[in-house]
Amino acid sequence: MTTTWVDGAAGSLFDVDNLPYGVFSRAGDQPRVGVRIGDFVLDLSPVAAAEMLDAHHVFQEGSLNSLMAEGRQVRESIRRWVIGLLTEEAERDLVEPHLVPLADVTLHLPIEVADYVDFYASLDHATNVGRMFRPDGEPLLPNWKHLPVGYHGRAGTVVGSGTAVTRPCGQRKAPTDEMPSFGPSTRLDIEAELGFVVGTGTSLGDRVAHDDFADHVFGVVGLNDWSARDIQAWEYVPLGPFLGKSFATSISHWVTPLEALDAAWVDLPGQDPAPLPYLLPSDPEQQPRGLDIDVEVLLNGELVSTPPYRTMYWSPAQMLAHLSVNGASVRTGDLFASGTISGPEPEQRGSFLELSWGGTEPFAGDHTFLEDGDEVVLRYTAPGAGGGRISLGEVSGRILPSA
Repeated sequence: MTTTWVDGAAGSLFDVDNLPYGVFSRAGDQPRVGVRIGDFVLDLSPVAAAEMLDAHHVFQEGSLNSLMAEGRQVRESIRRWVIGLLTEEAERDLVEPHLVPLADVTLHLPIEVADYVDFYASLDHATNVGRMFRPDGEPLLPNWKHLPVGYHGRAGTVVGSGTAVTRPCGQRKAPTDEMPSFGPSTRLDIEAELGFVVGTGTSLGDRVAHDDFADHVFGVVGLNDWSARDIQAWEYVPLGPFLGKSFATSISHWVTPLEALDAAWVDLPGQDPAPLPYLLPSDPEQQPRGLDIDVEVLLNGELVSTPPYRTMYWSPAQMLAHLSVNGASVRTGDLFASGTISGPEPEQRGSFLELSWGGTEPFAGDHTFLEDGDEVVLRYTAPGAGGGRISLGEVSGRILPSA
């Protein structure tokens, strides 16, 4: 791997094999697009203008959407250009004045979210939930191994990392209650997930084939799908999650481009029965592939879980293929998420619902669900092309009392 000349960046989690995009501002400035290298943000707009880059205008925007809409070829070309800027000594005099220390910037929600879909792609998570709520029956419903189950969420409540989350209110009804009541959620939870951001959209009626995933997906974000389990339990039959999910979904400030994850792709653990053909690669010799991404869940600074994304049952390409197989269009800025990432071991569970086994087994002292004042941080790393690891950033949020 070519070495960067940026101080402190070589060998870090944000070396030139990473280079995630974000939106930043300094005091008095308008938000614009930058790329992270080490502990700096490279302000791309003045550098692109100085070099008369054809797509220089996309870096002046307050979101990544214009950049993402340029498509895969432009995305890959810009990445090569940025790597050259940060590794070639001849570019240093031009670039170095536009490296801004992270401590001097404010980070913003990186994308304008068009639509949001959340899947349920972890076999271990779905099995755990099924065992809790259907102890006398099969943990998985009949359709689960035939299609990636999902629901359509609320794009307008996707927020950037660090945004406080107000405890939601809603209807709750415990099995022992005669009638429902209204009030703040008492079973507020997290879901450690991975989100995928669409760059290039489609027309209504078109489908995204399994093999075309990289032509449409720009990159990935860390994601926390905050969940009010008591509200969710009362409302979700027969149409699924609604108010128990729609109050907030947090994503990382950095969008890691797909190219940074070239070294992280791995075969899925296995699918039985075999999915229908539209959910499989066109080459029968190939298998659906997942990502080797490690997640850390910290509660008030204490590490409480380490979910592994590589154990997921459904792949990112299968989720997008299923999302669009009925002709539903995708748009620049669409966000679709994996659902809770949980592994086979108790310490790999990606929700408090599982870590506390439905509230019956306290963890991290006396925790079952989230308390007011709690702060949750999700951290993500993956193998990098340089042989080390890269960071996908973090997702944080603190719980405020109900309004």
